[in-house]
Amino acid sequence: MSDEEREEKELDLTSPEVVTKYKSAAEILNKALQLVVSECKPKAKIVDLCEKGDTYIREQAGSMYKNAKKKIERGVAFPTCVSVNNAVGHVSPLASDESVLEAGDLVKIDMGCHIDGFIAVVAHTHVLQDGPVTGKAADVIAAANTAAEVALRLIRPGKKNKDVTEAIQKVAAAYDCKIVEGVLSHQLKQFVIDGNKVVLSVSNPETRVDDAEFEENEVYAIDIVTSTGEGKPKLLDEKNTTIYKRAVDKNYHLKMKASRFIFSEINQKYPIMPFTARAFEEKRARLGLVECVNHDLLQPYPVLYEKPGDLVAHIKFTVLLMPNGSDRITSHALQELQPTKTIDDPEIKAWLALGTKTKKKGGGKKKKAKKGEKAEEPTEAQPMDATNGGSSAQE
Repeated sequence: MSDEEREEKELDLTSPEVVTKYKSAAEILNKALQLVVSECKPKAKIVDLCEKGDTYIREQAGSMYKNAKKKIERGVAFPTCVSVNNAVGHVSPLASDESVLEAGDLVKIDMGCHIDGFIAVVAHTHVLQDGPVTGKAADVIAAANTAAEVALRLIRPGKKNKDVTEAIQKVAAAYDCKIVEGVLSHQLKQFVIDGNKVVLSVSNPETRVDDAEFEENEVYAIDIVTSTGEGKPKLLDEKNTTIYKRAVDKNYHLKMKASRFIFSEINQKYPIMPFTARAFEEKRARLGLVECVNHDLLQPYPVLYEKPGDLVAHIKFTVLLMPNGSDRITSHALQELQPTKTIDDPEIKAWLALGTKTKKKGGGKKKKAKKGEKAEEPTEAQPMDATNGGSSAQE
C-alpha cells in the first residue's frame, strides 16, 4: 500500500492491531499513573514526580515493537503534570523548580502515552492524607468522578456532544461545584491528540464548537475538571507555562539564534506530540521558546489557577467506542470519599444506571475471566454521595 493509499484509509478500531496498540499504551499509562500516585508524599518534589512518570512511559513504550520491520514511534503523548489544589493543570516544572507537595494537598496527575501514534491519556485526583477524604475535597472529586461516569454512558453512537456538555454541568451542580470552563474533550486519532470532534465542558457564547454525533469505532479523551470556585480560572504568570505543541500548519523565519536552535530540536524530537521545556537546557529554552510562541509556531498549554482556597479536581480517561459498547481503557481507583452532598436527581440516577456495553442477542453466559485478566466490570455506576460512603464504579 502506498503512503497516499494509507492516508486515504484512516486506521481505526476496525483493525485489531490498532485496538491492541491503544490498549498497550493504556496499560503502560495505568502503571505509570500508579507509580506516580505511590510516590506522592509530603515533601516530594513535583518535578521529580513528573520525571518519574515520563521516564517510566518512555522506557516501557521503548521496549515494545523493538524488532518491528519499520520504525514505530512510541513514548510520551502528553508530559506528566502534577498540579496541586487550585492549579487547574499543565504543571510540569523545569528542573530548577523546588516546589514540593505538602500533607493535605489535593494533587492532580495528568499524563499520556502513545504506541505508533495511538494515544491513551489519563488524569486522576489524589489527596495526601490517610483515611477517607471529606468536606469540599470529597465533593469536588466526587463531582468530577460522577460526571466522568455519566459522560462515559452518554458518549455512545447516536448521541450528540451537546448532550454530554449539559449532563456534566448538571452533575457538578448537584455537588455544589462548577465544571471548569475552557476544558475540551477531544476525539483521538493516530498522531492527533486534539481531533476535530469535541465535547465542550461548559457551553457559553465565547466558546462554540460544531455539533457532532458520536460514531462507532471512534476514540475519545474524556476530560472532566471540577472546581469548588467559579470555574473561570486565570493565567497568573506566563513563565509557569512549560508544555507546548508544535503548530504544524504555521511557518515563520525566526530571528534569534537561540529560537532557531530550539525550534530545530523541537522539529526533530517532538514534531507532533506535546512536550515539556524541561527537555531542553533551561536558559536556552527560556530564551528560544518565547519567539516561537509569539509567532504561533508553538501552541502553549497554560497553567491556570482558580482563586486561592478553591479546590480543583481532574478525571480524564480514554474510551474506545467498540461495536460491543464503550471500553474505558485508562483509570485509577479513587480513595474513599465521603461527600457532603447526596444525589437525588432522578435524571442523574438514570444516566448512571445506563450500561456501557451493548447487550448481545441470545443472552449468552458471561465468560469467566482467565487468570491474570480483569473480570468484566459492572457497567452500572453508583452516584458518589453521602449515603454510600462514596463508592464508585471505579473502585
